[in-house]
Parts: sequence; C-alpha cells; structure tokens
Amino acid sequence: MSLQWPYENIDGYLYVDGVSTIDIARRYGTPVYVYSENLIRKQYKLLSSTIAKYYPKTRLLFASKANTNISILNILLEEGSEIDAVSPGEVYLSLATGYKPSQIMFTGTSVGLDELNYLLETGVRINVDSRSQLERTLNLEVPELISIRINPEFGAGHHEHAITAGPNVKFGIWDQDAVEAYNLAARAGVKKFGIQMHIGSGVFDVSNYVKASSRLLEIAKKIHEETGISFDFIDLGGGIGIPYKPEDMQINLDNFMDTLFGFVKSKLSEYNLGMPEIWFEPGRFFVAEAGIILTRITTIKKTPYKNWIGVDAGFNTLIRPALYGSYHEIIAASKLNGRKSKHDIYGPLCESGDVFGHDREIPEVEEGALLAIMNAGAYGYSMSSQYNSRPRAPEVMVKNGKDWLIRERETFEDLLKGQKMS
Repeated sequence: MSLQWPYENIDGYLYVDGVSTIDIARRYGTPVYVYSENLIRKQYKLLSSTIAKYYPKTRLLFASKANTNISILNILLEEGSEIDAVSPGEVYLSLATGYKPSQIMFTGTSVGLDELNYLLETGVRINVDSRSQLERTLNLEVPELISIRINPEFGAGHHEHAITAGPNVKFGIWDQDAVEAYNLAARAGVKKFGIQMHIGSGVFDVSNYVKASSRLLEIAKKIHEETGISFDFIDLGGGIGIPYKPEDMQINLDNFMDTLFGFVKSKLSEYNLGMPEIWFEPGRFFVAEAGIILTRITTIKKTPYKNWIGVDAGFNTLIRPALYGSYHEIIAASKLNGRKSKHDIYGPLCESGDVFGHDREIPEVEEGALLAIMNAGAYGYSMSSQYNSRPRAPEVMVKNGKDWLIRERETFEDLLKGQKMS
C-alpha cells in the first residue's frame, strides 16, 4: 500500500509520526493500539474548516462510541469538539475529561429509568428516541431543551448493522408521531428544541445525506407549522466514511458539504425554518485513520489449501472484520519491502471467525515479525473484550517523534475484578 502521513516506510520499517513501530512494540508489548495525536487534530480542523465555508452556524459533536479514551476525548475538547454520547458511561467519561454538560448530547435507545435519572442529574442535553422515553423524561423533570431523534425513513451505511434509519431499524420517532411528541414537550414547559437524525455509518455518497435531510426538513416544516415551534438546531448525524481499502478514495469534503449545505439552505429558506445551528456527529472520521494495531506473528503454517499467519491480536482486539465483514489493510510493519505472497491472517481465539483477512499480500515473514492493522482508531478498543479470558491491550499515543502510554495493558488479575466465588 501507499503510506500516507503520519505513516512512513523508513528502510523497510513502519514509523508513525517519527516513532518506530518496532520500538513501540518492544516498549509496550503486543497487541497494542497506537494513535497519532497530530492526525486526530488534523482531521478535526479539516472537517471544521470545510463546513465553515458553507454554513456559518455549525457544531461538531464527536461520536464518542468510536473511541472513549480520555486522552483522545481531551484532544478533541481542545480542538473545540462537543460530544455525542450514547450511554451514561460515555457521559461520565466526557464529564471526567472536562466537557461541560452543555457540551454533551445524549442520544440513547431503550433507555432505562435509572439512566434517565443520571442524565437529568448531570444536566446534559437529551435527544429522545421514543415517545415512551420522552414521557418518562418529562415525568422526572422538564429540561429547558429537548431534541427528538426522527427516523427519516431512509438509511445508508457500510453494513446492514450500521444502518440506523429506515423501516427495519429500531431507532427514532416516525413522522406520524413527531408533531404530538413536540406538542407534548411544549405543553410540559420545554422552551428550546432540536431535531436530529442519523442514517448510518460509513457514508460516502452525499445523495444519501441529501435524501434523508430532505425528509427530515419536511418533517421539521410540518412540526413548525402545526406547533409553532422553532428549532435551535438541526442535527444531521454522523457517518462520514473513510477509506479502508487501498483502492478507496478519500471523500471530497468540499464537494460533499457544498452539495449538502446548498440543499439544506434552500429548504430552510423555502420552509421558513430560519437559520438554526446545524450539528454533525462524526466519529470514525476523526479517529479511524489515526489508529493502528501492532500485533506479533506467533505462528506460520501451510496447509494444502492456505498459507496461514497467526498473530496475537484477535477479534477480542478488533471485532469489525468478524462482526461486519469489514476490511482493514494489514501490512508487515517490520518488513515493508520485499516480494509478497498471499496469506490468511488469523488470531488466537477459539473461533473459526477469528480471521482478519483472506489472501492478503504480505512479504515472506518469520514468526516474531510485526504486523500493523490499519485504520483501527475507531471501534477498535471501544468494541474490544476479554473474550477467551484475554486481557485487553494497552493504548499508546505518538506525536512528533515521542510516544507515551494512555491506557495500561490489563493483567490476569483484572480478569478477576468484581468476581466473587460462591
């Protein structure tokens, strides 16, 4: 593959922002997650500055489910990001990082009463997912601001499990219930309102955003006309795609945002919706390309059918290939140069699905060599587990030739945490 900054091939070895991956693996062991601080900051600045060209009143909320390490949350806080949280735990971590309650919006589904109590106690903004959640929230407390997640009846994404709108998904309130939901909130005394959608994850085609935005704005118009409510913000969700395969192209953000905001502004004017803030909730766009997993080759074996490379990372470390069939480029960090041959790359878990890739072109390597799984900064650690009783891997940050630990490796003792023998 052609490496892009901050990744470099120096004499056949992979470097990240001036730091040798060989040295990182030696210092912290493998598997290990490695993140580039500079690339996270660059991605935030790129999206923020691009959107600002096309609409003056915008906010970016990091979809923290992608990566909740507090060092990464803090980097994005410093850049000006707010938080899209989908669990009380993500709210807790964001508050612990230093985000103010007014900088956090909670968008949950199947939200319990104990969770609602916690959210109201913290004072974060709440984006409700159902009539039931709205009623239970208002019975506990009437917040100053309420947003409602609308299902725009159209979704898109890289996998069916990552599509979050449309007729067959669990999320959001539908058109026919939206007006009454806002009326209910207004009668209860809510003063400020938002409206939100999220169509899916890994979206490249702006026409998908335009189609869903069209429906959302039609519903916003209907709500405005029938209730008199004005919207403080319209949240278009997240899901902007990043390239995972070598042949994938980077999304043209200028074309994407020019098209999207050209459409949105015309509809805001046509529907007399004013100039509300427009919010986005990017997750993987900020962090996916900034992260890799370094994993050591433990086993090389050949069968009559396959050349196998066994590594010490498994789907307990990165579940996306097993869960979604997702592609992650895999390169030989300790041998970037050399003639390549095809291998299947598998992990140590007692599962046939614990495979990172089939027929991958890898140089002829030996046991003990180092591989790098690319684009693992989003939904790597945050979806990791202790499956097969394997402690979770550490996380390391790099910047300008320096590296430091941002999460310790778990130990066998951590497997016992919270357990009691009966």
